[in-house]
Amino acid sequence: MHLFARCLLGNSSLHSSVYLPNSGRLPTGPKEDSSQLVAVIKSGWLDKNPPQGVTSAGELKFEVATSNRTFIFRAESEVERNDWVTVLQDCTRGRQQHSTMNPGSPLTPYYQGYLELKGLRSKLYTVVASDKVFLYKNMDDYRIGVGITSIDMNVGNVKDTDRRSFDLTTPYRIFSFIADSEQLKEQWVDAMQVAIGEALSNSEVAEQIWSEPSNSLCADCGAPKPEWAAINLCVVVCKRCAGEHRGLGPSISKVRSLKMDRKVWTEELIQVFLLLGNERVNSFWAANVPPSEALTPSSCSEERRCFITNKYRQGKYRKYHPLYGNQRELNNALCINVQSSDLLETLSLIFCGADVNCSTGMTSWPSPLSLANAHSQPLQAELISHNLNTEVGGVMDVVPYSAPPCVSYSGFLFKTASMTRAITERKTREEFSRRWCTLNDGTFSYYENDKNSNPNGVLKSSEIVCLAIDTAEKHGYNNTFELYSESERLYLFGTDDPDSHKEWVKSIAKSFIPATAEPLLRLGFERIGRLKCKDGLNLQTSKVGWFALVGSTLHTFLDDAQGEEIHLRKLNELSIQQDNVLVLVERGRTLYIEGERKLDFSGWCSSIQAAARSGGDALNQQQLTETDIPIIVHSCIGYITQCGLTSEGIYRKSGVNSRVAALLERFRRDARSLCLKDSEHQVDDVSNTLKRFFRELAEGLFTSQDASTWLTTAAIQDESIKISQYKQLLTRLPRVNKATLQALINHLYCVQCYSELNQMNIHNLAIVFGPTLFQTDGKDYTAGRAIEDLIQHYTLIFEVRLLVMMENGKHNTVCIALKSTEPGGHFICTVYLEEKKDTTEQHVKIPGSMTAAELTCEVLDLRNISAKDKDYWSCWEVCDKEGMERPLHYQERVLPILHSFGTDSHLIIKKHIAMEALIAFLASKMDASKHGLIKFREERGKLGLGLTSGNFHDRYFILSSNSLRMYKDVRVRLTGTKTHISNRPERDWTVKNLKVYLGIKKKLRPPTWYLCCETQSELREWYATFLSIQHDGNVWPQDGLLQTRVSRVLPDMRHGNVSLIPLRGSENEMRNSVAAFSQGPLAVSRPSNHWD
Repeated sequence: MHLFARCLLGNSSLHSSVYLPNSGRLPTGPKEDSSQLVAVIKSGWLDKNPPQGVTSAGELKFEVATSNRTFIFRAESEVERNDWVTVLQDCTRGRQQHSTMNPGSPLTPYYQGYLELKGLRSKLYTVVASDKVFLYKNMDDYRIGVGITSIDMNVGNVKDTDRRSFDLTTPYRIFSFIADSEQLKEQWVDAMQVAIGEALSNSEVAEQIWSEPSNSLCADCGAPKPEWAAINLCVVVCKRCAGEHRGLGPSISKVRSLKMDRKVWTEELIQVFLLLGNERVNSFWAANVPPSEALTPSSCSEERRCFITNKYRQGKYRKYHPLYGNQRELNNALCINVQSSDLLETLSLIFCGADVNCSTGMTSWPSPLSLANAHSQPLQAELISHNLNTEVGGVMDVVPYSAPPCVSYSGFLFKTASMTRAITERKTREEFSRRWCTLNDGTFSYYENDKNSNPNGVLKSSEIVCLAIDTAEKHGYNNTFELYSESERLYLFGTDDPDSHKEWVKSIAKSFIPATAEPLLRLGFERIGRLKCKDGLNLQTSKVGWFALVGSTLHTFLDDAQGEEIHLRKLNELSIQQDNVLVLVERGRTLYIEGERKLDFSGWCSSIQAAARSGGDALNQQQLTETDIPIIVHSCIGYITQCGLTSEGIYRKSGVNSRVAALLERFRRDARSLCLKDSEHQVDDVSNTLKRFFRELAEGLFTSQDASTWLTTAAIQDESIKISQYKQLLTRLPRVNKATLQALINHLYCVQCYSELNQMNIHNLAIVFGPTLFQTDGKDYTAGRAIEDLIQHYTLIFEVRLLVMMENGKHNTVCIALKSTEPGGHFICTVYLEEKKDTTEQHVKIPGSMTAAELTCEVLDLRNISAKDKDYWSCWEVCDKEGMERPLHYQERVLPILHSFGTDSHLIIKKHIAMEALIAFLASKMDASKHGLIKFREERGKLGLGLTSGNFHDRYFILSSNSLRMYKDVRVRLTGTKTHISNRPERDWTVKNLKVYLGIKKKLRPPTWYLCCETQSELREWYATFLSIQHDGNVWPQDGLLQTRVSRVLPDMRHGNVSLIPLRGSENEMRNSVAAFSQGPLAVSRPSNHWD
């Protein structure tokens, strides 16, 4: 909505103002007030927006900001707008709002620079100062003090959202910023968090505490201006040390802020800290600190954690009281001392074992606290009250001391400067410096030379989280390795001596790998280290695991469990989630590896992904199935069995060379992600891809060592001796080669069974595959003879049981029935009406273009059933094993669904009794989103166990137009009509990629995960919202199902002289298939109600 207003700008001796009349006329007032208005400076018509200095706002707009509202105007031309802005700036000059900031402002910026704001094409100049964030159009506006807005950080919250993005959330808006780099983003986030702390803080207490000079330095590391304190230990500490104090727990250290915890700081507690001070307190706590163990402001987190634990939990450095060990005397001394003003003595007694709750022996004052109050010692009482539940003295936790591993090694290595980013380029020899390195008592040190006594740098074994061995000659030195530290730094070392390199790797690994994971050290690993991992639904609890990558196998030791192996080339899924989680899915188990530190986690991800891909041209370097068959072989054989068994000249005809080369390259790059489809790939292209794979295979299928023996065996005349020799040679093949050869010969045996159709008998197949598999030039017929023998005597050589052959025959018969002889390549499918019974099955020819609606109409026509408008007949995909079903969208193609079927799935035509309610709900729904609490359960396998979780868990879900997000805990904040969730989702799925099934039975075993609603109406609403989002609101044809019919001739009930065979069903169903064609119209049974 826009309002047109005539604007009059005037000047008076009292003030400058902008007058905005409500009508086209100038306001008239009492004559006695007219003297207040003086000469008009400018007037004219402006287009005015409803309310939301002065700054240009684009599109001929400008803003006029007052103390309580902002007006947006639009002029007729740019010249007129600039004129208005100039006049207004002249009138308001010198009266900038207090929140506007410029270089001359008394506020000193913490950080400033350009940030991109999502939704705008240009960047804004952003300044973080004191407790505010200021936004300017550019640096020039910042210099003259003309800002867009200022954000008070006392209502702000900063949250990471992406690699370079972060959100600044306020009650009135979420500002989504994008920095130029990840490092700059972290600096911006830090600066804004400082501003939030400044906005929420009260520096009055801090200034009082700091008035004692020793309190102005951290009691643990000496950092200046510490803003935290352990109120029971009476020490003032910095932010980093305070974090480690919190790790001790409140029973040992009660950490409070000097600036934010104002209520805690009573006048008595402030006086305690002023009288004691860090210097006097440390005369007790840090009386015996070795110089080598003392902290500095630059000490790392691990050093701080170790020191603070030793100092306060174990009391390692304290000055022992003369009465230490004598509980009775300590208690008596405490009772006497609390009657005086000696606070340090009381502190010493308490933390050397005196019981603050001991009995004084006096009825009137039974405890030291009451005794202190009775003798007017409020400071003593304050100190005691904060230590009533503190673990001290003899009951202090004793951390078992474990001696560092006895590993020592020394020698020269070549080192580059340490880095904070992954190495992406080759380091030349000139970038390395020669350093004398030592590993002793769990400390890795490097020196300028072997004469120096002061190291250039020190890396403790406890700080090392990963050791990676580079490939030979990756950098300027032949042998290099990388060390990753807890503090996100990478150290690269190298040498030309392979023996020295091997010894260094062995020694360093042994120094930081615990005894529980010691078997990893015996492996020829490429990368070894510590990671956090989670499994199944228990995403809130991480386990510490030790991992070693050896070739394509990931070895793991989780907690105290036995070691396990994950074969990366056999994974069903390998992906990286948005929240830095690497997901590894094997059959029966799922493992989530968590990125605790970005630097080493990115290295692990790259290495694991590379190891999971095909590693070369050798057979055992391919991505494999669970039965050790390369996925490329398994996929090609499966596709040809389904689509090409009857194709004339299969394996003899050539495909398109460019397509074959591209397909083979895709398989080699990542066979796991490639799915062959009839609509995208040609049979001859796939068959030639398989042949080229075997022809280019390193070492060949029969191995270079034994290939000649196989050919010699083919020349043996005695069939029984020849078969015996083949069987013996088969046992000598490597495991992958043997499994692949059996799978291929089994496939060729099936192909020749249909030689009347495909013209490829045993002899023709042997001519094609002999030179291919033995990698010969084709002139020697012996290779073809060997393949002919293997196909002809397949059951004897591979010892295949008759039952297996019968099952294979049934499968191939079904595949032949699937493939029509028509040029269109139609498939034959068994569809059931209302329920799965012999009397309800219908066999339908499925062309590639047939939709679910067309299939539904065709089945109803075949059964002479007239459908009414409100019947909502639909085609359903039903999975008996999982106890679930899914109504296909009326525009969904049927053929891809058939290709993805399992043997326990089928199609059924029945009424969708809830569709009318779904349509009514969507018609009344204002937006395509939904959120609420749902019970959630996921199939999860503990590492090594195929166990499923039996429990549902309450989770909060938000379904939007793009994603389905799951939250464990939510903090919902409403802004107008919008709902904001303030924490990160536990899981995030893309809605368009989800398939939503409905449960048929209770106590299901989910194929992936499923949701459970409390009521059927709630289930309908969620399901309707899913359908609406996935199909852009088009959940049912507007003109009804009957309008989707197509003009097609009803399928011939016979295929040549052979009755049609159903796609799915038992042997009994196949035998009865002919009878099903002659059935008359069926009586439609009463539909089962999903939604009751």
